[in-house]
Amino acid sequence: MSNLSPASAESSEKKAAQTATTRRKAPRVKGKTYAGYQGWFAAAGDGSPINAWTHWAKGVPAPGNQTFELYPDVSAYKSSSLFQTGYAHLGNGKPARLFSSYATDVIDQHFEWMKKYKIDGAALQRFGSDIVAVGQPRLRQRNDIHSKARRAAEKHNRGFYIEYDISGLNDTNLVSTIQNDWTNTITGALGLTKSSAYARENGKPVVHLWGLGVTNRPGTVEGCLELINWFKKKGCYVIGGVPRGWRTDSNAKPGFGPVYAALHMVSPWNVGNPKVDQQLFDADMAQLKANKQEYQPVIYPGFAWSNWKPGAPKNEISRKTGDFMWQQAVAVARCGTKSAFIAMFDEYDEATAIAPAATDKSMIPTDQYFLTLDADGIHVSSDYYLRLAGAATKMISGAAPIRSKIPIPYTRDDD
Repeated sequence: MSNLSPASAESSEKKAAQTATTRRKAPRVKGKTYAGYQGWFAAAGDGSPINAWTHWAKGVPAPGNQTFELYPDVSAYKSSSLFQTGYAHLGNGKPARLFSSYATDVIDQHFEWMKKYKIDGAALQRFGSDIVAVGQPRLRQRNDIHSKARRAAEKHNRGFYIEYDISGLNDTNLVSTIQNDWTNTITGALGLTKSSAYARENGKPVVHLWGLGVTNRPGTVEGCLELINWFKKKGCYVIGGVPRGWRTDSNAKPGFGPVYAALHMVSPWNVGNPKVDQQLFDADMAQLKANKQEYQPVIYPGFAWSNWKPGAPKNEISRKTGDFMWQQAVAVARCGTKSAFIAMFDEYDEATAIAPAATDKSMIPTDQYFLTLDADGIHVSSDYYLRLAGAATKMISGAAPIRSKIPIPYTRDDD
């Protein structure tokens, strides 16, 4: 029988749990598939530092006023995390409400889905346009969301790492802004790299720098090299998000070869490419293998933004009922890498989200067009792309054989 008081016993149990968490082997990125996690939707009344509609629309979402294309399935979220829009009811008679990414239970649900569908983890997007505004609501919001994501990742045993999107910075402040944020906030105030769920490779905390060499993003060769080498000296493992044409300087800034060569892992951006290009994946892999670097190719389900880009076509890059993303996954598996990046987990803006979405017109407002998952003529369940991402993760890692045909049903038995 223990001589400890109930309070002391409870304290000892907590310490034991904390020790077990600390000893848990850190997740890796090599041989794993991570999904990009935006976490950027907000709503007026959600209690967040921004406390205003963000990314869904400018002001209250209503017919003709939206900045997203794919309508989410919000049925799994708590009512307190959903906010009324200005749209008419959905086709099924339910009110047209949208979630806030600031809600703790929403973030927890997202990581619970990652666990359920066996997606290895999330690359937490951290935007230059936010971190340059020190002390402002946008940065406070981003910090809160990343702290909540950390707790959700730990709870559900998923990996996560910080991905800096350098958009919003300039050639002058790029290096110092990211250095200060990593030092003062990521490893300082938030202590994210201390988490048992923070991804490490060879014991080194992972950091992803997205936009290196991209034509409409900031950064000189000298500045980007300085930043990469600074992270290396800090003991980090550095992934670079680079242009699709990084090897040939096609649609990329010229002369960035030394920047790409300095990276531990290279992740060429593929969103917007309407083709499944086996030769591209093979050539990237061959080049990086020769350079003794790792390869993290990007796959995505489809793309459209007609609701907020006047003149853009509807269903611009068709999902082909999942076959578009699946054939990308097949090409990735065949090229020989066992790592991948899914763009994105929750980006309903450009219709690249794999998170649950409206299956048909019954799940969207009756007075506004939105892309639905049956756009290519076949009904699928709202979680179809989560299930597909899980199957792709398994195939890319080598845990399942390469199959040219999608190995999962369009719907679940309970649909």
